[in-house]
Amino acid sequence: MTATGEEHVTARGGPWWWTRRRSAVFDVSLAVASALECALEGIPFARDAGIPVAAGVVFGLLAGSVLVVRRRWPIAVVLVSIAITPAEMGFLMGVVGLYTLAAAELPRRIIASLAGMSLVGTLIVTFVKTRQDMSRGDLDIGDWFVPFAAITMSLGFTAPPVLLGLYVGARRRLMESLRERADSLERELQLLAERAEERAEWARNEERTRIAREMHDVVAHRVSLMVVHAAALQAVARKDPEKAVKNAALVGDMGRQALTELREMLGVLRSGGEGRRERAASVPLVAVGVAAAAAASRAADDEGPCLAEIEELVGQSAAAGMVVALSVEGDVRSYAPLVEQTAYRVVQEALTNVHKHAAGAKTYVRLAHRVSEIAMQVENEPPEEAASSARLPSGGNGLVGMKERVSALGGVFVSGPTDAGGFRVSAVIPAS
Repeated sequence: MTATGEEHVTARGGPWWWTRRRSAVFDVSLAVASALECALEGIPFARDAGIPVAAGVVFGLLAGSVLVVRRRWPIAVVLVSIAITPAEMGFLMGVVGLYTLAAAELPRRIIASLAGMSLVGTLIVTFVKTRQDMSRGDLDIGDWFVPFAAITMSLGFTAPPVLLGLYVGARRRLMESLRERADSLERELQLLAERAEERAEWARNEERTRIAREMHDVVAHRVSLMVVHAAALQAVARKDPEKAVKNAALVGDMGRQALTELREMLGVLRSGGEGRRERAASVPLVAVGVAAAAAASRAADDEGPCLAEIEELVGQSAAAGMVVALSVEGDVRSYAPLVEQTAYRVVQEALTNVHKHAAGAKTYVRLAHRVSEIAMQVENEPPEEAASSARLPSGGNGLVGMKERVSALGGVFVSGPTDAGGFRVSAVIPAS
């Protein structure tokens, strides 16, 4: 990052009004040189004015030393130089004072007024001095030389320092403007970086939630059925060996399907990260979320779960001992893959919750194909008190995940207990 703006302010280390020590040393050196010049020029001034030479020297020292405050009070320096112009002293102070005045951030009318006063003062003094020299015979030139010399001297001592000061002042203001703009851009970049980090953190949280939801949908249903079959197997192992063998086969099938889905998901995640091992030690969360979604969408086959597999899903729950009935209303048709997958997951998770919390309860699964939407409802009656419970753990994320899926497609999701003591899960998803 560039060292601009506030850092320049904190870098000040000069005394009084100077921003840097070398600026103070430079101004003091100019003031000493100006004081010595005015002191030397005060000697002939004292003789011409009829005052003691010491008084003229002291006056010159005091007048020349005013140059030390040129950065603080440039107007005062110029006024003093104009005031001592008739004494023919302070030429260095006048030139430096006009330069500092023009370079300062002052209104142009003030700069023009003081520069004009200095020009007129120098013009008059030079005119008078040149005429006196010619009258004494020191100069034997035509009368044209007097105004020429006066104009040339006044312009030579006024125009160059004023023009140079205006250029330096404009350049300094331009640099300050560029520095302020750089500071503003730096702050904007920092703000954008903070916002980008916030968006990245939000994206990471979204991907974590998505991964958790996909893993839950892929595995939870089949594992829940495995636990139900295992509990049934334990209950009938001695009484009905034939049924026990059948339940054991179902548990094996469910386990193999769950392992296949997990292996498929992990395989996609692993293959997605192999090409980036040199750039990162772990797979980016976005890639993880995409891979998890891709693996979850292929839970049953390469094209992902669809509404045509609802009957098979209900049959698996029936094989696990659930009394479940499926009814379909309307003309069966195909929908967008994401709509069918979401509808399938809602029914799947609702049946899983029945296995967990209402084992043995009679369950009704209803699908309704409408003109512009598809509706689904899974409702179970109150479980029988004597019904065995597989004591399946619940993380409380199933309903949340279903609502997130449906809401993402612009649908409506409602769940809650029924008046009869059961539980109902309803969802309506737009067809497109």
